[in-house]
Amino acid sequence: MKTITLKLTNSLLAVALVFGLFACGGSKAGKDALSVKQQGESLIEVYCTGPDYQSNKDKFRASAIGESLDQMVAKKKASTNVKAELASLVQTTIKGTIDNYVNSTEMNNVEQVEERYESLTREVVNQKLTNVKVICEKHTKTSENKYKTYLAIEISATDLLEAMNSKLSQDAKLKVDYDYEKFKNTFNKEMEKLEQKNSGLNY
Repeated sequence: MKTITLKLTNSLLAVALVFGLFACGGSKAGKDALSVKQQGESLIEVYCTGPDYQSNKDKFRASAIGESLDQMVAKKKASTNVKAELASLVQTTIKGTIDNYVNSTEMNNVEQVEERYESLTREVVNQKLTNVKVICEKHTKTSENKYKTYLAIEISATDLLEAMNSKLSQDAKLKVDYDYEKFKNTFNKEMEKLEQKNSGLNY
């Protein structure tokens, strides 16, 4: 009889211990959830962003947001912001291309040559930025009655390269030493670096 009572007591203690562990776990989870709520954190969705809207070896892409009490102003802000973002990205890539290209040649007056390349390519980029492709556009209204425009745009790396080649090959100061295939290969390497950098951001 004592043996049965002892076994029953041990079983009840085991059950109580299991329930106690679950209760502690539930209490901790509840505290964690409460802590996040107390911090005012909430999940939000940012439109026109993510892997599908990042630059790769074939496309330059950029995303931006514009906000205003006026819907048209919000859209204009988004357009201005996204073009500035794209221009910065393209200029950085072109600068890297020119630096590596010129350094791999045996030209005289390297600094002057670089300045000439940068000046001509800047003209091309400015022209191309007036004709970008919109790949995402969303409009929302906040609880504060403000309008938001989410925008993503892109330009083709191939189109940009062809436009730069046309400009560079016709320049009297550069066309003697200008090597399109070498410039193209250098540009493509910079685009591959850009894609690898963005791939590292996609967790």
